[in-house]
Amino acid sequence: MEIRDYLRVIRRQWWVVAAAVLVALGVTQIINKRTTPEYAASAVFFLSSGRDGGSSVLEGSMFVAARLKTYTELLTGEQMVKEIAAATKNGLTTDDIEDRITVTTDSGSVLLTVTITDSVPSRASLIAGVLVSRFPPLVATLEKRTPAAGPGIVAEIVQPVMLDPDPVSPRPLHNDALAIAVGLLVGAAIGVIREISDSSIRSAAPLADLTGMPVLALIPLDRKAPRKGGPFVSDSRSVRAEALRQLRTNIQFADREHPVKILAVTSAMPGEGRSSTACGLAILFAEAGQRVLIVDAELRRPRLAAFLGREGSAGLTTVLVGAASLDQVLQPWGTGLWLLASGHRPPNPSELLGSAKMEELIAELRDRFDKIIFDSPPLLPVTDGAVVAARADGALLLVRARKTTGAQVTAAVRALAAVDARLLGPVFNMVSAPRRRLGLPTSADTAGPPLPPAPRPGGWHAVALSGAL
Repeated sequence: MEIRDYLRVIRRQWWVVAAAVLVALGVTQIINKRTTPEYAASAVFFLSSGRDGGSSVLEGSMFVAARLKTYTELLTGEQMVKEIAAATKNGLTTDDIEDRITVTTDSGSVLLTVTITDSVPSRASLIAGVLVSRFPPLVATLEKRTPAAGPGIVAEIVQPVMLDPDPVSPRPLHNDALAIAVGLLVGAAIGVIREISDSSIRSAAPLADLTGMPVLALIPLDRKAPRKGGPFVSDSRSVRAEALRQLRTNIQFADREHPVKILAVTSAMPGEGRSSTACGLAILFAEAGQRVLIVDAELRRPRLAAFLGREGSAGLTTVLVGAASLDQVLQPWGTGLWLLASGHRPPNPSELLGSAKMEELIAELRDRFDKIIFDSPPLLPVTDGAVVAARADGALLLVRARKTTGAQVTAAVRALAAVDARLLGPVFNMVSAPRRRLGLPTSADTAGPPLPPAPRPGGWHAVALSGAL
């Protein structure tokens, strides 16, 4: 992957990165609040050769450097810890005192830095003070035992005990900065993994190869359309409306020798925008002056009645079982558009849709309407969608951007081919892209007198566009 590929991943997965940073910051805040503050008192010793014998300066320096490790261990040794415990009488055990002492040395230096950390500042200063007062005499005592010919070691205090007024632990700003860095790295890693493992279709380019048919339209998601209280319609000049008009034109000119009068709108899986697209097409065909019927053939999870704000208890199943006539269940919606709802859910949807009664009903509808659009069930979960598509003159296969996978598209095409259904082409739905990238006119291109507002509840001057229905 190139840098621009990573940038593209971050742009698409920004919410993953943001979530990782927020989680890391949340963990850090908990740690900061639950960690007991600790204060540090420190002092610095300088070790030097204390005898001016015949030895050179280099020999003395090498001897001091060799002794650094010994005196580092001496500062935390049992003798020193016991003296501190006896002098301070602070109730700490020798192990507790030893854990509070940290000795550091710099490479190439003869300085010893001693740091005492404690949750009580005064106790840290007290322990450091006792250690500073005891260490030089202890060194002098030990060095007197060395042979007279060898150079002795002298420990001098070059920095007295200094107490840092601010806690050394926790450090909120340091922890927050570290949390942000870790969150960015983890979030970016998760985003890359999601992108690599994501097999969903992100662009329309692969659809032609997967289906063997040209892509009929790229339909964007209309985020401004209402989500509640249907009918769920948006302005007829919206970007999605323009895309649906292109789809309507492509359907009309798909095959002039075999015009499509009965159209099935289906998809591989649920939630890919079948109902919204079927409604949009139905309204637009009615806008063109045709008598249009939209049929809710999704008998398991019907949605068109609620989508268009109509009654759904009586409809297709009512007619198929002979409980009502077609005229009794047809519901007008605006000018030139009628709705045939699904009706009550039957125990055998596939058998009912494939029955001879259904064939007779379709023949009757063909004589009465110019265009019949079926909101068909998805093809992969059940066989209902394939049954409906087989009875239509043509089928649209909706593919939802960044959700439908290539394997699902291939399986859906095979399901249509198995029943000899005619696939007009795929429709790439719910695309998030600017108008120019979709090949649609911008507001400047469509300047002109405003169109009438969406009807309440009838009329066809607005197109049902939004929602993964």
